[in-house]
Amino acid sequence: MSTRQKVIYEERELSFFERYLTLWVLGCIGLGILLGKLFPQAAIALDSISIYQVSIPIAICLFFMMYPIMVKIDFHEVVKAGQTPKPVLLTLFINWGVKPFTMLAIATIFLGFVFKGWLPGVEILKDGTTVELFRSYIAGCILLGIAPCTAMVLIWGHLARGNDGYTLVMVAINSLAMLFLYAPLGGWLLGVNQMPIPWETIVLSVLIYVGLPLLLGYYSRKWMIAKKGLKWFEEEFARFLTPVSIFALLITLVLLFSFKGELIINQPQIIFLIAIPLFIQTCLIFGLTYALAKWLKLSYQDAAPSALVGASNHFEVAIATSTILFGLSSGASLATVVGVLIEVPVMLGLVAFARASRPKLFPEVSRHG
Repeated sequence: MSTRQKVIYEERELSFFERYLTLWVLGCIGLGILLGKLFPQAAIALDSISIYQVSIPIAICLFFMMYPIMVKIDFHEVVKAGQTPKPVLLTLFINWGVKPFTMLAIATIFLGFVFKGWLPGVEILKDGTTVELFRSYIAGCILLGIAPCTAMVLIWGHLARGNDGYTLVMVAINSLAMLFLYAPLGGWLLGVNQMPIPWETIVLSVLIYVGLPLLLGYYSRKWMIAKKGLKWFEEEFARFLTPVSIFALLITLVLLFSFKGELIINQPQIIFLIAIPLFIQTCLIFGLTYALAKWLKLSYQDAAPSALVGASNHFEVAIATSTILFGLSSGASLATVVGVLIEVPVMLGLVAFARASRPKLFPEVSRHG
């Protein structure tokens, strides 16, 4: 990112959407739940439009979330980010060496002991095995814990004023790592000998959520700068794109919560209990990664995305895997759905914390940009 770009990026005022984002998010969550309750068949019909468990309506919204971010990225910054080992190694260590095991421990403590008395019942899995429901909920939490986010984390890093180029590098690396590590690590933690993995879901989601907006963003940026110049691109075109990302995020929320509106209304207490360990896990991983980034003397632009990448989850893959392993109506699938429901509000809270803590924790970076 050039000095000129950085100054424009850091000093511009918050847009109308960004300034009141928390209110918009709460409103869209409420609207989504209401629509899901009033028009359940419409929500079910939209939710069923998918390819290999990848929702087409959500994919369209995510494209419009990702493209404005991709088109702003200076790809010289991507190359530089790829040559910096410390933040890359930190995020890989957190995602694959820490996060799966803290998720297992926290889910077991809360769902297997603290809340066990409030989670009665058993379920019959697809293979005919009978298990206690709390164990199924723990399995779903594990599937979330081993699936690092490879799409929406781009918007979290962008909103936190992080290095978009570095975030993109981490998305690419985690996508590759997930192809090799997700199945064996999940199989080991779940105690499953041969855990099937939704390869199509992973590959297709990465292509749609990341690959397509990246390709179009790169070439459209190159074309516009060649035709209109860098100044026009930065001051006339790029400045109007952030509201597009935010608006797409809000539409995504309406869709997600309308798909699960009936579930939220019918089982609020179960959802609340499952949400507690997921919330604790997310905040713990964010705090740990953020603290390690500070200790490693990373810049804020690298520290914030590192912590946000570690904290967020790839819920599409987790839901697809739980459906294949345990069935769509299983407790494990319910737990992965709860991961969807808390992801956006919690991540927005962490983005706000990162931005608020920046002047105190990274004062040199805050003064010099």
